[in-house]
Amino acid sequence: MSMIARLSHHFRERRMRRFAELMGVTEETRILDVGGSPDTWRLLPFTPRVTLLNIPMSIEERDRRFHWVAGDGCALPFAGQSFDIVFSNSVIEHVGDAARQRAFAQETMRVGKRFFVQTPNAGFPVEQHLFMPLLHWLPKALQRSIVTRFTVWEWVARPRPDQREFYLHHYLDDVQLLRGHALRALFPGARLRKERVFGVAKSLIVWKR
Repeated sequence: MSMIARLSHHFRERRMRRFAELMGVTEETRILDVGGSPDTWRLLPFTPRVTLLNIPMSIEERDRRFHWVAGDGCALPFAGQSFDIVFSNSVIEHVGDAARQRAFAQETMRVGKRFFVQTPNAGFPVEQHLFMPLLHWLPKALQRSIVTRFTVWEWVARPRPDQREFYLHHYLDDVQLLRGHALRALFPGARLRKERVFGVAKSLIVWKR
């Protein structure tokens, strides 16, 4: 496992422990994980009643401990307050423009009695999808020029050419990072938590208990 992968695992495991403690999660808690995977829930010592919602191309592994649904996080196919908690980890920045992010937030609050939404902080100096320092603070045209030549992500992940092309296009066209004030504005009344590395907020979490 690479150093980046080990660090990522450490942060995700710590986040899941805090999530379970903060939200009082038990094996009976009904959770909708928007855009998630079984790997996230394997970080807990127990398995809640989790429904995984993702786009069809991302649903590959059918772990029978989970219920699987193909869908769009901006138009959830569930009635209001269908779940005890709606959970989302590093998804809202992937859904597209500001209107799509507002729809994602509204659906999260509609379907869940409570929610816990995490996203990378746009104010952190390393772009956390491609692991490139300061990249996301540059004009899009310059970003495009750089990432088509090299990214730390592809050096670590070793993607196939088609995977590389898809992911870089997705990053350039769809990924919209958020800062704390923007994330809080999407979820009125929610609390904001910052996960820090060396004193700098790496990730942002809005939650309602």
